Amino acid sequence: MIKVLVSNEIESVCPGFVGACVEADVVNTPYCEGLWKEIHELGNHYKATLTTESLKEMSGIAATRRVYKACGKDPSRYRPASEALIRRMLQGKELYQIDTLVDLINLASIRFGYSIGGFDADKFQGDTLTLGVGRAGEPYEGIGRGMLNIEGLPVYRDNIGGVGTPTSDNERTKITIDTRHLVVLINGYDGNEEQVKANAEFILELTCRYCQTQQGSYFLYR
Repeated sequence: MIKVLVSNEIESVCPGFVGACVEADVVNTPYCEGLWKEIHELGNHYKATLTTESLKEMSGIAATRRVYKACGKDPSRYRPASEALIRRMLQGKELYQIDTLVDLINLASIRFGYSIGGFDADKFQGDTLTLGVGRAGEPYEGIGRGMLNIEGLPVYRDNIGGVGTPTSDNERTKITIDTRHLVVLINGYDGNEEQVKANAEFILELTCRYCQTQQGSYFLYR
């Protein structure tokens, strides 16, 4: 079982923060038609109800943007992943299709507006993750983004360095088709415990439907 700690750095800029850690044994696949039907249905709903400006008012997105600013990062340059995904939908672009695990995490993120990190837990170093703030010059290779300047970004670290930020997770611990031990971290910077719990339960429902999970679990952390 992974342990997750929240540093004083994060508490000082977001005292109401609540997170959830989801763990599940999974079987990944390259593509899942049923999952993509759900993604397209949600995309059509958002196109009818949101704009690229109004989406910033979604509670999870608005709170993450506030924390970015409090940490000294421009949220319009380093967009939270949930905002970037929904913006892409609203602009009429298809979401990138990666694999079933990554795609279902993206669905969970856009459904609730929280930036969510998904990881192959077998690639973590140690059994504890700590949520802090990125430092100047801290090395970090974002998935598909190369070396990323994470100074001022909230960042989860294991024993040897950063593994996830709300903008991009790290190449070192990324999900692949061979991932069997999934860990998902939900960042509730808006402090809405009920929504964070609902998001965690939704992820477990998706892994049961599409990734052969027999039993998964989650816990909240502050």
